[in-house]
Amino acid sequence: MDIERHGTTRRYSDIVAHGSTIYLVEVPETLTADIATQTSEILASIERLLTQAGSDKTRLLMVTIYLSDMREYAAMNEVWDAWVPEGTAPVRACVEARLANPGYRVEMVVTAAR
Repeated sequence: MDIERHGTTRRYSDIVAHGSTIYLVEVPETLTADIATQTSEILASIERLLTQAGSDKTRLLMVTIYLSDMREYAAMNEVWDAWVPEGTAPVRACVEARLANPGYRVEMVVTAAR
């Protein structure tokens, strides 16, 4: 089974797919935005990348969410809950971490099925 890579740079790929499994990581675009805006940006990008890879948000398997401040958990969840279609929630973990860029309030790691 071949490994597919899309949007590949020297350091990372936007999407990696192996068989019927898709892997991706997303960070926010607007580093000065609040958690709700950054979460919305990430989810829109995830949706776009999943479509590009032949999947959609109803096929999420697992999502790991990294927050720079766990006090923003509820605000992030408001956006998340409105985005995930009823009955299709993936396995999910949310942890607090010091993220690579101080402007990042959230980062998401996604595994999905095609």
